[in-house]
Amino acid sequence: MFVKMIFSFVLLLNSIMFYAGNNPFPSINIKSLDGKTVSTDDYTKQGKITVVSFWATWCTPCKAELDVINDLYSEWAEKYNMQLLAITIDDARGLTKVPAMVQSKGWEFIVLADSKQDLMQALNFQTVPQTFLLNEKGEIVYSHNGFKAGDEIELEHKIAELSGKK
Repeated sequence: MFVKMIFSFVLLLNSIMFYAGNNPFPSINIKSLDGKTVSTDDYTKQGKITVVSFWATWCTPCKAELDVINDLYSEWAEKYNMQLLAITIDDARGLTKVPAMVQSKGWEFIVLADSKQDLMQALNFQTVPQTFLLNEKGEIVYSHNGFKAGDEIELEHKIAELSGKK
């Protein structure tokens, strides 16, 4: 029991230390929905605030988060000069469902695929939804796991703070 508590504390401390230092978002090749290889740098080093949301077609909270953010996205993009990358971790079979889902939901943001989960491993998280907020330099300044109604309000506060438009 004591060993489990110590292990949990060390993991928590490690994650706090990782995100406290504005670490750069990993530069890793992933795929666009049309199968082209793209670098995360192509999106995270554009001088824009970037929200990166990891999701999967089988994840109900993931889809709920992206639906809520989609309703706010055009306002946020204009007001805060930001962008959203929705990165699916679906495997090859699940990935076949993604384009139709994106179209049916009317998601307006960029959707990419990390089907080999290389980026997920580099960022050292285990479950989705997982959301990262990056500053204009592509550094991680905030991270959140899970989604419940109202989390989008906290995310907007963080984006506003980062943009200087509180």
